[in-house]
Amino acid sequence: KEITYDEKITRQYYDLISRYLGVTHPDKSTLNYSRHVPAKPAFKKPPNIVMVFIESFASYKTGTFGNKLNPTPHFDKLERDSISFRHFFTPHTGTARSVFAAVTGIPDIEVNKTSTRNPLVVEQRTIINSFKGYDKFYFIGGSANWGNIRGVLQHNIHGLHLYEEGSYTLPRMDVWGIDDISLFIEANWVLRKQDKPFFAIIQTSGNHRPYHIPEESYGFEPKNFDKETLRKNGFISVDEYNAFHFIDHSIGYFLKQARKEAYFDNTIFVFYGDHGIGGYPGEHTAPYLNYTQLSSVQTPLLFYAPALLKPERIDKVASELDLLPSIAGLTGIEYTNTTLGRDLFDIKFDDQRYAFTIFHGRNSTLGLLGKNYYFSIMEDGSKAALYDIHSQDSRQNVMQQHKEQAAKMRELTFGIFETTKYMLRHNKPEK
Repeated sequence: KEITYDEKITRQYYDLISRYLGVTHPDKSTLNYSRHVPAKPAFKKPPNIVMVFIESFASYKTGTFGNKLNPTPHFDKLERDSISFRHFFTPHTGTARSVFAAVTGIPDIEVNKTSTRNPLVVEQRTIINSFKGYDKFYFIGGSANWGNIRGVLQHNIHGLHLYEEGSYTLPRMDVWGIDDISLFIEANWVLRKQDKPFFAIIQTSGNHRPYHIPEESYGFEPKNFDKETLRKNGFISVDEYNAFHFIDHSIGYFLKQARKEAYFDNTIFVFYGDHGIGGYPGEHTAPYLNYTQLSSVQTPLLFYAPALLKPERIDKVASELDLLPSIAGLTGIEYTNTTLGRDLFDIKFDDQRYAFTIFHGRNSTLGLLGKNYYFSIMEDGSKAALYDIHSQDSRQNVMQQHKEQAAKMRELTFGIFETTKYMLRHNKPEK
């Protein structure tokens, strides 16, 4: 079905959403969602940014979130040395959808296709362009034609240097292009040559069928477990486990090489999953994440810069939509935000931290996760439910016991959903 907006309905939610976003000069007549954030330089010189999309990097599959099979020793140490958001959620599953949400700050609510494939909405404003004086890079092992992510990248990011299949010297491994450890090596070769600040995005793909491990793996050692042990820890096969384990090895190797480079000490590395993985998330996972399908959209989020940032674990709810405002706020650049993300480091929003979710279908399931509750409802308004995520029985619908809370979360859920429809058609990039 074609996703359309109703300006009258959007306007009905405007007061709620403009307050939620902290709109500087609210104007219901023009539906203004713009927030201008002045420069507040936080470092002696502009830091480089390296964002790493990690394919299907579900939180429950990592050691730092309790997995007992030690699949991620490098990432677990990295997490301890980072600013770590322990309750980070993507709005949806799907890599192309995740690229769109991260770059634009708008969830991808398309049903029959992704927003990257829709020519009517592929052109969007992005905060990446507010990094003035930065060179912009995007590294992907295969082709950027996949999912037409080329559209959302090259249409919207000014002066982007796009590296993809055919740009590299290391050999292609399979349908996803070069393997992840080769991708990190190639990216490091490019970044170490830069003499200007840079904003780079690296998109991995190896934690995906056919789960290939390259012949040159730079010391990687696969492991073997029986099926029941794997199942109890959220893995469907030993091949999947080793692909996940290899992602961790690749990240460790990348940082080992990056630490040797001049750019390292002035770089903020941002690691997160493009989405999680559905299915049984293992015995070590909080029950509500299984019952609500939220394990399929929960991933780690780390800000790592040992020379610039003090490690900290943060329990506030965080959304992928918040990534770019948070990176911009952390670096202290001047920027204008016109979409749904909010700076995770801005404490004025901490009394209402939420993550919006959508599980796509003919009648999509919308959700809103807060500190204590998860609200879920079908797009047509049916099957509303409120779950107490800290309850011993988090499967119980507690709407009748918490009517005021359910009503508040219902209103915000539909407010975000209807505003998203409008923003998709009214967030054109600066020329």
